[in-house]
Amino acid sequence: MSTHRFYVTTAIPYVNGDPHLGHALELVQADVLARHRRLRGDAVRFLTGTDDNAMKNVAAAREAGVPVAEFVAAKASRFAALRGPLELSYDDFLRTSADPRHRPAVERLWRACADAGDLYERDYEGLYCGGCEAFLAEDELDGGRCAEHGEPPERVAERNWFFRLSRHRERLLALLEGGGLRIEPEHRRNETLALVRAGLADFSVSRPRERAAGWGIPVPGDPGQVVYVWFDALANYVSALDFGGNRAAYREWWCGPGERVHVIGKGILRFHAVYWPAILLSAGQPLPTALFVHEYVTVEARKLGKSLGNAVAPDSLAARYGSDALRWWLLRDVPRAGDADFREAQLAARANELADGLGNLVNRTIVLVARFRPEGLRTAANDRPPLERLASEIDAALERFDPRAAGDALWCAVTETNRFVSSSRPWDLAAAERAGDARAGEALDAVLTTLDRACRTLAHELRPFLPGAASRIERALERRDPALGASLFAKVAPGTVAGGAAPEPR
Repeated sequence: MSTHRFYVTTAIPYVNGDPHLGHALELVQADVLARHRRLRGDAVRFLTGTDDNAMKNVAAAREAGVPVAEFVAAKASRFAALRGPLELSYDDFLRTSADPRHRPAVERLWRACADAGDLYERDYEGLYCGGCEAFLAEDELDGGRCAEHGEPPERVAERNWFFRLSRHRERLLALLEGGGLRIEPEHRRNETLALVRAGLADFSVSRPRERAAGWGIPVPGDPGQVVYVWFDALANYVSALDFGGNRAAYREWWCGPGERVHVIGKGILRFHAVYWPAILLSAGQPLPTALFVHEYVTVEARKLGKSLGNAVAPDSLAARYGSDALRWWLLRDVPRAGDADFREAQLAARANELADGLGNLVNRTIVLVARFRPEGLRTAANDRPPLERLASEIDAALERFDPRAAGDALWCAVTETNRFVSSSRPWDLAAAERAGDARAGEALDAVLTTLDRACRTLAHELRPFLPGAASRIERALERRDPALGASLFAKVAPGTVAGGAAPEPR
């Protein structure tokens, strides 16, 4: 019996600055998808990494007075180091400037597009946004500024290689309209359709080597040019599968049956939904099956960014509030449509929600079992599995890329189980049993068994979302240890939101 394959990737961030909470959002969302599919028995490959070859990285290194390679390596290590604080389970981390798999794959992809007649050279003058690493049309500006970065673009005149994007318009339209390339949520699909229907202009896929300060991958056959960062960066999804080498992993994860899902932010939709599929069509290669597009994390309604000085460091937040609280905030407070404005008070509230809701439920269950059935749970008559709908509700939410709805389903199950404790009143049943009521004893067995199984179900389904917490809950339930149950989650005391550490339980 063949195993379903699920290949999930994040976009690879520029390393001109340190990681911020927006990067954490995407990493955690992709991690949840990967862990969830592993939990359901799929074969999973989860890729992330860093986009090292951007000119904005060169500019940042110059500003810091550090050699580019040294600067990029140091920043990339900060992104790789998020694995621990965010409890990430990625299988592969690719750096485009350093990984030996990458350049051969970019060159192979370039040559395939050239052989298809889709690359040509010409002079060009246009408005270039360094933040986007892209030329912008006049109608894409907002008051003369880039709508994404708020800065006026630079007018640049140079000779570049261009990709014949216009040639692929009809095929892209058919793919989008027919569902060959799925985009979630639907309003992002509609946005892409409007863009393609309006017409597609060819785009530049190289930059003069001099302007790039010699940094980047040389254009095959033209060492005076380097490959445009977006052509370069997008190729990471296949270079990590050794597209430029023996291609065994590529054939398994990209060409065979299964899903190929890119998790990306809304600001780079055009590159992934239009440029990348067109490049693959030109090269005669399969396309991704889906794009899952998330919104932004903001602070005071402004997008996070180094240039704005409002970046929030996720590793610092995890150190103070714990990985559980940070992951839970990202999953519970970021909507499917619309940005999420971050405040530490909300993060503290989510930490306390876990302690008061889930932690208290598990602890109560362990204490009740230890008090009323110290010899162990008895088989209950008419035993029915609790929380029967939870798994399917989570499956459906993540299938439509709605982590918030999946988190809501989990929390509804926690609330439902807490209500069951209050309504079934096991302490009263225990008192009646001690008074000689055999039926009360049977009812108590049923209640305690239901509670124990509900907590185990919650821990199982929680694994993709809060892997550390799920493991602690399972260990506490297995050992039936009230001390472990009492210390599952750390609470954040009032008045310490911006202050010292909230240690993560172990």
